[in-house]
Amino acid sequence: MDDKVYKLEQGAGQPARGFVRVRGAREHNLKNVDVNIPRDALVVFTGVSGSGKSSLAFGTLYAEAQRRYLESVSPYARRLFHQMAVPEVDEVEGLPPAVALQQQRGSPTTRSSVGSVTTLSNLFRMLYSRAGDYPKSQPLLYAEAFSPNSAEGACPKCHGLGRVYDVTERSMVPDDTLTIRERAVAAWPTAWHGQNLRDILTTLGYDIDTPWRELPKKARNWILFTDEQPTVPVYAGYDLKEVERALRRKEEPSYQGTFTGARRYVMETFANTTSAMMKKRVSQFMLSAECSACHGKRLKPEALSVKFARMDIADMARVPLKQLAELMGPYCNGTLGRQDAHPEKAIVVRRIAQDLSARLGVLLDLGLGYLTLERSTPTLSPGELQRLRLATQVRSNLFGVVYVLDEPSAGLHPSDTEALLRALDRLKTVGNSLFVVEHELDVVRHADWIVDVGPDAGRHGGEVLYSGPMDGLKSVERSRTAKYLFGQAIPPQQTERAPQRWLKLSGVTRNNLRAINVAFPLGVLTTVTGVSGSGKSSLVSQFLVEALRRHFGQSHVPDDDDENALERAPVEPSMGKIVEGLDRLKRLVVVDQKPIGRTPRSNLATYTGLFDDVRKLFAQTNEARRRRFDAGRFSFNLPKGRCPTCQGEGFVCVELLFLPSVYAPCTECQGARYNRETLQIKLKGKSIADVLGMTVDDAHAFFVENAQIARSLDVMRQVGLGYIRLGQPATELSGGEAQRVKLATELQRTQRSGSIYILDEPTTGLHPSDVEKLIVQLDGLVEAGSTVIVVEHDMSVVAASDWVIDIGPGAGDEGGQVVAAGPPAEIAQHKSSRTAPYLARVLEEYRSGR
Repeated sequence: MDDKVYKLEQGAGQPARGFVRVRGAREHNLKNVDVNIPRDALVVFTGVSGSGKSSLAFGTLYAEAQRRYLESVSPYARRLFHQMAVPEVDEVEGLPPAVALQQQRGSPTTRSSVGSVTTLSNLFRMLYSRAGDYPKSQPLLYAEAFSPNSAEGACPKCHGLGRVYDVTERSMVPDDTLTIRERAVAAWPTAWHGQNLRDILTTLGYDIDTPWRELPKKARNWILFTDEQPTVPVYAGYDLKEVERALRRKEEPSYQGTFTGARRYVMETFANTTSAMMKKRVSQFMLSAECSACHGKRLKPEALSVKFARMDIADMARVPLKQLAELMGPYCNGTLGRQDAHPEKAIVVRRIAQDLSARLGVLLDLGLGYLTLERSTPTLSPGELQRLRLATQVRSNLFGVVYVLDEPSAGLHPSDTEALLRALDRLKTVGNSLFVVEHELDVVRHADWIVDVGPDAGRHGGEVLYSGPMDGLKSVERSRTAKYLFGQAIPPQQTERAPQRWLKLSGVTRNNLRAINVAFPLGVLTTVTGVSGSGKSSLVSQFLVEALRRHFGQSHVPDDDDENALERAPVEPSMGKIVEGLDRLKRLVVVDQKPIGRTPRSNLATYTGLFDDVRKLFAQTNEARRRRFDAGRFSFNLPKGRCPTCQGEGFVCVELLFLPSVYAPCTECQGARYNRETLQIKLKGKSIADVLGMTVDDAHAFFVENAQIARSLDVMRQVGLGYIRLGQPATELSGGEAQRVKLATELQRTQRSGSIYILDEPTTGLHPSDVEKLIVQLDGLVEAGSTVIVVEHDMSVVAASDWVIDIGPGAGDEGGQVVAAGPPAEIAQHKSSRTAPYLARVLEEYRSGR
C-alpha cells in the first residue's frame, strides 16, 4: 500500500490520534486489508460493484462495533438485536460505537408508517391528548387512545386496520359448475384435510357429486357459513349411498371427523396461522372493504371527536409533511393556540409545536415533504426509508458516534442530494463520524477522506487502493473511480436518433398526476426525470405498465411475499388511456428490482436458465452415461443427486438460544450441496459444485468452447455481473443486482423488435464504470428495434438518452406535471426544470473533452 496512506499515523505500531486502525481484514473478498480511517470526518468508501466496499464498511467496521457493544449487553437482551456475524479481522482500534443506516425495504407490516419510523406520531398523539379540543363532557384521553395500534385506541370493529374482511360464496366457490368432490369449495384446504371435510359432508347427507350450482341454497349456505362443528363417523372413500348403508348396518367407521364451515376455516386460519404461505393462500378468498364504523380512520369515536386545528388526528396524518410544517408555524411563536383560561394548555401547544417544527424541518430539507404521516413503510423505497431514519438521527443530538450509511443518495434527484449532504454535515459538525458507501460522484467530491477499494470485483478486488483526501486519488492509476472523479472518462458514443412514432397517453390521473397528457417516442431511449416524489414512478411504473399489461393480456403478478396485501387500502384507481401507438408494440418487458427468488435455492444460474445447459453437459459425460445419470441428477433440488443431510442447502442451521443462529457448512457434503456419487462426475476436472462456486468471469473462461453458455455468461459480464458466483443465493443479491440479472436474462433473447422495455432506476448500486456498461446495453436494445423507457436520476444516463421527459416541478402536490420534453440538450436549457442545471453540467463536461 502507498506510504501516503499512513502519513498521519503517529509512531510505528501505535494507532493514529483520531483514527480507526484496521489490520488484517479478510471479510468476504477483502485481502488481509490494513487501513487507517479518520474519525470526526465524512469518509466515503468507493469502488466498483462487488469490490469489497460494503465488506469493509459494514461487514468489518460496523459488525465489529456491534459485537463490542453487545458484549456489554446481557445475553437475554442480545436476542432482541439482529446480530451480524463476527468479522474476519485481526485487529480494529479506535472504533467508537456505531449506528448503521442500511438500504432496506420497509417493514412488512402496514401498521408501520412514516409517523412511527420518525416518532412524529407520538408527538401528535401527545398534542391531541393534552391540547386538543374535546367535546363537552368528554373526559381526557391519554396519548395511547390516539394510536390505532393500541387496545385503547383501535376501532373495535376493524381492530385498528381501517378495513374489514369477509368472504362470499363467489370468492370461496369460483367455479360453481364443479362438484364438491371436484373441489368446488376452493377455500377449503387441499390434500387430506380437504378430503376429510368432503367425507364428513357425505356422512351428513350431502351429495358431493352434484354440481355446486344445483345444490339447494340452504345446503350451500350451511356448508359455507355455518359455525356449527358437528363430529360424525367418517367412512373414507364411500359415496352417499354407501355411507347411508354403513350407518344403517352400524359399521365401524374409519375415524371420527369434525366439520368446519368454509368461512370459519378461512377466517380462523387467517387470524391464527404462523405460516406466511397459509395466510397468503386463504387471503385470496377474502374481500376487504372500508370499515363502516371508523370509515377507514382506524380509531375509536372518542379519539376521532378530539380536534386540533379543526382536524381529527386521522385527518392530520393525511396532510403532507410540508403542509404540516406550515400549519405548526403559528403555534411555535404563540400566534395561535393562546388559551387565557388554560395557560398550561398554551405552553403544551407551543412546546410540542416547536419540537414538531424542528423535526419536520429536517425531513423537508431531505426532500421528503411530499410524504404523509400515515404513509405505510411497505410503500416506501429503500432510499426514502433510509432518509427518514437519517432525519431521526439528525434530531437525536448524539455525538461521538460512527454512522455507517449504505448509498444514502439512492433514489435521489441531484437537487435532493444537496439537501442530503447538508444533513450529513450537521451530523459531522456535532462531533460524529460518517462512513458512507457511495457511488454518486457529488457525494464522493464532498467527502473529507476517500477509501477506494478494488480495483475490480470479487476475487479481482478486495484491496484498498487508496486512503486519504480526494486530491491524492488522482494519481492512483489502478482506481476505477479516479477517472470519473477527475474528468478523465470518455463520454459514451451516441448515435443521434430522432423519434419517428409516438405512444400517446391522454388524461392520466394517478396519485399526484392530474389529467396530464404525455407522449413517449417509440424506437428510442427515453429517460423520465424529476425530483423524488414528482410522479415519475406513478406515470411509468404504475399507470403505463398497468395499461400496457392490460393491452397485452398480462396479469399483474403480486410480490411473492405479499401476505399483507389484504391489510392495504385499495390503490387509487388510475384514469386515462393510451390513444395512439399500441399497434407498433408487440411485447412488454418490465425489468424491476424485486428479488429473483425468495429462498437460497434460487440463484443466478437457475433464474437465467443457464443451469439447465450446464446440467445437460454433465449428464453427457462418459462417466455420467455409464452410471445412467440424467440431467436431473445434477439438480440440488431433487433427492437423487442432492446431499441427504442438508437437503441440497449446503449448510445447516445451529440454534444458539440467546446468540444469533449459526449457519455452518454441512458436515456431510462440506457445503457442496450434492451427494458423493454426484460429485464424482467431473467436467474438465470440475464437479457440478465447483461450477456453482465459479464467478461469472471464471465460468465464461471455463465454458468458452460452448457457444450457448458462453454467450449467456458474456451478457452477464456486459451488465457488470462478472463478480457474482453462479450459485450465489438470490437472497444475497441487492435490488440493483437482481434487476441486472433480469436484464441480462432478457438480453439473451434474440427477437426484440417491437418490444418496449421499462426500467425504474436501473443505476441503483452501480459504480460509474458499471453505468457505462448499462448504457451500452440499453443502447443495444434500441438498435435492435426496441423502445426503452427508464425512470432515472443518474445524469450520465439522461445525457446519453435520445429523449427526456421531466416531471415536476416539485414533489407531491407541487409536482405531477410534464415540465419539459425533448432531447437532452433542450432540457438542459429549460428554465423551469430542476433537472436542467445538473444535466447541463454533465453535457458541458462531455463537450469539454471527457
